[in-house]
Amino acid sequence: MRVESRIPGADCNPYVALAAMLAGGLHGIENRVEPPPATKGNGYAADLPRIPSTLVDAIDAFEHSEVARSAFGDDAHFHLLHMARAEWRAFNSTVTDWELRRNFEQL
Repeated sequence: MRVESRIPGADCNPYVALAAMLAGGLHGIENRVEPPPATKGNGYAADLPRIPSTLVDAIDAFEHSEVARSAFGDDAHFHLLHMARAEWRAFNSTVTDWELRRNFEQL
């Protein structure tokens, strides 16, 4: 048997990603969460709930997730949240090559 998820980015910590997937599965089993019906057709075009598409939205969802807090424990949850916020601050303090090219073209 195997677990596969193509949702995490290539820059994620694979151990944290796997732990989160297992925790979500265990949460579903322990709480008898019924999975939704199988998606027919193009799931990308379907009107379905989505995972966060930005780091800011992911940080917010993780911060308020009782499932994540319960699975990781208060200390690890705090640490992971702190790391994500630090990464977001570092990203925002960096000017990327794309921004330099784009702004020099426009200004």
